[in-house]
Amino acid sequence: MIDLGVVAGETSGDLLGAHFIAALQQAYPDLRAAGIAGPRLQAIGVEAIYPSEKLAVNGYVEVLRHLPELLWIRSRIARYFLHQRPRVFVGIDAPDFNFTLEAKLKQAGIPTVHFVSPSIWAWRPERIHRIRQAVSHMLVVFPFEEQIYRAAGIPVSYVGHPLADVIPLEPDTAAARATLGLAPGPVIALLPGSRLSEVMRHARLMLDAAVRIRRHYPDAQFVLPAASEAAARLIRQAAQGLDLALHLLDGQSHTALAACDLTLVASGTATLEAALFKKPMVITYRVPALTAYLMRKKALQPWIGLPNILARDFVVPERVQEAATADNLAADALAWLDDAPRRRAAADTFRAMHLSLRQDASARIAEAVQPYLARKG
Repeated sequence: MIDLGVVAGETSGDLLGAHFIAALQQAYPDLRAAGIAGPRLQAIGVEAIYPSEKLAVNGYVEVLRHLPELLWIRSRIARYFLHQRPRVFVGIDAPDFNFTLEAKLKQAGIPTVHFVSPSIWAWRPERIHRIRQAVSHMLVVFPFEEQIYRAAGIPVSYVGHPLADVIPLEPDTAAARATLGLAPGPVIALLPGSRLSEVMRHARLMLDAAVRIRRHYPDAQFVLPAASEAAARLIRQAAQGLDLALHLLDGQSHTALAACDLTLVASGTATLEAALFKKPMVITYRVPALTAYLMRKKALQPWIGLPNILARDFVVPERVQEAATADNLAADALAWLDDAPRRRAAADTFRAMHLSLRQDASARIAEAVQPYLARKG
């Protein structure tokens, strides 16, 4: 029998989950945990009934394509947890998958903790009713989210963001450049996303922008961390025939961000990571046209990038859908490179943001989950 059930959605969920499970293991060294887990959770002893990559789909169109498999996995993992009856279930991100699962487990008397609120403050606010049915306790990573859940009568704790604890307040750019063997000159990190669908949509876009940047800065170098070997293959194909000083990395996204002067980055957790590294950025994103249409209809605010959402302002440019062109990305990047005072102002904004999010999140999450683990069986 297991103590804790977990479902972590894709790369970011795996990373976030690994930190708090490690904190729990300090109080419960024999903790038995299992569920849907990626390599980082597996490395600290979580048994993977299914790998996290199975949940790495996004957008209406992509989900529809994978829906039969996702429904089958959810049915099987629900059956597994109902049989094992863990003391507590923790759903990490993946809200559309986890909330249905959590509702079923909660109804069966298994407490459910959800870590990382979906962006109900950005779009689809009606999800709060579904969350109330599914979640025993919500753990939020941004301070403004706490009041939303309190007002809805849902138990909630603001825990801060684990990445704010892991990423140093003052990144060592020189050491990161030495680690990557970079020559003097501007360094631009290209972060097209961790999902293969994101890499297919963004890699060539960013590489084409890089070609344009290099026309103005011939000594510019580009670092591109690939989340997997499959992603690396797609990137190599996209880079064929391009005259670039491209360093394709096996992971190492944090090293790439520490080393760079600025980044072209796909919207998602990586934008927050870039802000925590105090790096100026150009945020971009492309999705299929139908997905974009449906998302725009439900949008509640003008920003998509987490740094802008937290600042409530366009601190960094966003180039989405039709505006996501190589010319636009290159022009925005060059504007950053040519304006040192603007880069310093952005870094100051990001430093204040970092301090507000640095709350020793792993310890706070462990504190929120421990009362459930302490229950008698």
